[in-house]
Amino acid sequence: MPSPKQNKRIIGIDPGTNYTGFGIIDTAGRSPRCVELGYIELVKFTDPYEKLRLIYKRVEALIREYKPDEAAFESPFFGENVQSMLKLGRAQGVAMSAALNNGLPVFEYAPRRIKQAITGQGAASKEQVAAMLKSLLKVEYRLPQKLDATDGLAVALCHHYETSSPINRLKTDSGRSGPAEALKSMMAKGKKTSWEQYLSGNPGRQIKK
Repeated sequence: MPSPKQNKRIIGIDPGTNYTGFGIIDTAGRSPRCVELGYIELVKFTDPYEKLRLIYKRVEALIREYKPDEAAFESPFFGENVQSMLKLGRAQGVAMSAALNNGLPVFEYAPRRIKQAITGQGAASKEQVAAMLKSLLKVEYRLPQKLDATDGLAVALCHHYETSSPINRLKTDSGRSGPAEALKSMMAKGKKTSWEQYLSGNPGRQIKK
């Protein structure tokens, strides 16, 4: 279970064998704050095991430097390329090991769930997620050439939403959670709410076309 501590520092990690993105947020105060974001560049290394070693060492270094309370990870996307899934699974495994070996509780979220939590749309693009993060966290940055950095930040913010907001903790019969699913659940129970009401109270969560 997530820590009951309200003021937490969360590290979010988007594992990859060419770029592993990370984002760190503080949840103290009224709004979460971006502490750091970036990515571990591995594309120039050809040895797959050297890449895994570097992922472990760099994630461990980030944990020791920023001292997060919890670590959240994006789970590998289940596509048709089995070899890609295997590589991503290994990258996620060593990053998780670095967190676990340093005493952090770890959490995992599917890519669609992360996009849903940040933008309200599970099919949002990486660019839409990055733009929404800029608005939500009130942070000024140029979109990275590689969006892995903002993907890592999205994982951290998704974890914050999922563990701190009562509406996101409501579960549907399918076992999913998030703003849309929670609102559907409440409407099915006859409660007075709607997606429009939710957006009116949370204007920053709507994607601008």
